[in-house]
Amino acid sequence: MKKLFVAITFALGLHATAHAGFTEGANAYNANNYALALKEITPLAKAGNADAQHLLGLMYYMGRGVPQDYKQAFAWHQKAAVQGKADAQYVIGAMYYKGNAVPQDQKQAVYWFRKAAEQGHPEALYALALMYRYHVAGMPQDVVIAYMLWNLAAANGHANSANQRASVARVMSQEQVEEAQALSRSWKPGTPLPTQSRTGGN
Repeated sequence: MKKLFVAITFALGLHATAHAGFTEGANAYNANNYALALKEITPLAKAGNADAQHLLGLMYYMGRGVPQDYKQAFAWHQKAAVQGKADAQYVIGAMYYKGNAVPQDQKQAVYWFRKAAEQGHPEALYALALMYRYHVAGMPQDVVIAYMLWNLAAANGHANSANQRASVARVMSQEQVEEAQALSRSWKPGTPLPTQSRTGGN
């Protein structure tokens, strides 16, 4: 589905983190100085720094400072993902969804999207919402869960989520909207997201 493929994109800018030694690499990356970024982050990534692993994975994915190599991109992102790095979990989900470097596996895509979404990752929330709205990747169609996820993504700054939320609201009953809003209010990052609603399934 075209809408879902549009959602499966990567935020290419990186936020500086508090990890010692990583900031220089991230700043170099954001300044398009990929050679310096590679020099700064590779030792950190090899030492197990999840932020550096994610950045190195992005460089391989985009072919920035290194030859484009989806297998290397997947390998570095997977190292960061298993450490709980939400950005890396989202990328792993996207790679499974598209079949980049790994066999296409929608169950694995959903698994990793959900791991990232349960940390409040806006792109992962958005992607999961699309799956619930349009019955994609084996997900049940559930407009209440879709609304809830778009609501959370919008609150976390995802640009298109408010429009998607408004669109799905037009096909929902007042009871469904109220349930979705209640689910949004009661959910806390770091806790499981609901997999189905009381009123939203078809």
